[in-house]
Amino acid sequence: MQIEKKDIRALTKEQLRQFFTANGDKAFRGNQVYEWLWQKRAHTFEDMTNVSKETRAMLEDNFVINHIKVDTLQRSEDGTVKNAVRLHDDLIVESVLIPTETRTTACVSSQVGCSLDCNFCATARLKRMRNLEPGEIYDQVAAIDNESRLYFDRPLSNIVFMGMGEPLMNYPNVMKAIDMITSTEGLGMSPKRITVSTSGIPKMIKKMADDAVKFKLAVSLHSAVEEIRNEIMPFTKNFPLTDLRESLEYWYRKTKSKITYEYVVWKGINDDKKSIDALVKFCKYVPCKVNLIEYNPIDDGIFQQANEQAINAYLEALEKSNIVAKVRRSRGKDIDAACGQLANKS
Repeated sequence: MQIEKKDIRALTKEQLRQFFTANGDKAFRGNQVYEWLWQKRAHTFEDMTNVSKETRAMLEDNFVINHIKVDTLQRSEDGTVKNAVRLHDDLIVESVLIPTETRTTACVSSQVGCSLDCNFCATARLKRMRNLEPGEIYDQVAAIDNESRLYFDRPLSNIVFMGMGEPLMNYPNVMKAIDMITSTEGLGMSPKRITVSTSGIPKMIKKMADDAVKFKLAVSLHSAVEEIRNEIMPFTKNFPLTDLRESLEYWYRKTKSKITYEYVVWKGINDDKKSIDALVKFCKYVPCKVNLIEYNPIDDGIFQQANEQAINAYLEALEKSNIVAKVRRSRGKDIDAACGQLANKS
């Protein structure tokens, strides 16, 4: 019976060093291989050119590198790049490169499908198949960094976890991936340039605060009226706004880091004065800013983009209360660039 080989990137550097000493080689060989896996982004053992053929053959006999493959790449007229990413088991996730004049941002996935049930989200219609491994998350970022250098002649500047899946439902793997992305032995990016976006899971927000993470937090709020929030995001019945508020206050006390609220205004759903007043009130609990997001309908259903007057009413009310707010326009419309719990936000 054939034994399934382990992905070598699941090993720590110390475990790699131990593997080599246990196999009669020197420990420093583990350092070499670790550098190839992460900093040099090797896709195969054959890529490791300063490692002997015998050693590469031994690695091949014992391990695999479950590297992603960009299956299809689409470029929008506005410069947005969408990757359909094929995983080692042939499942597909998406990642997106979003350029502006001053930065390039990677929007990455954390799960295949999603375990939540937000009614407005295309990803929610796919059942969650599995969590992504740390290496698979890392690979999405590395691929987009390469694309940023190729198409825009500059390295990747920012990362948002707003792709497929709920990052806090894959917490250990997301944290390990961020550790490698920010490590000098990996991509060496600053954690301050990373934002993790959640639909709002209070106990995990508190855990992040307790873990003293250095990245930024965004919450896909979409309504500060309990009944409306429960209607559009049914899972939130288990996470009421009072619990969310408490966890965000806890986050801010521990981290002193502002929160970003991601908020779509839909026609006939949350475009009324009651919804505006509720958001303004919620924003006063914790220092924050609000991104009002343009929505591209995923079908002809009830979720339709609100008109400009409704957006402007939100902006005026927020600004009047000294709450920073801006409108984020959808990017990559001509390629249907999926990004986030919204399937198209950028």
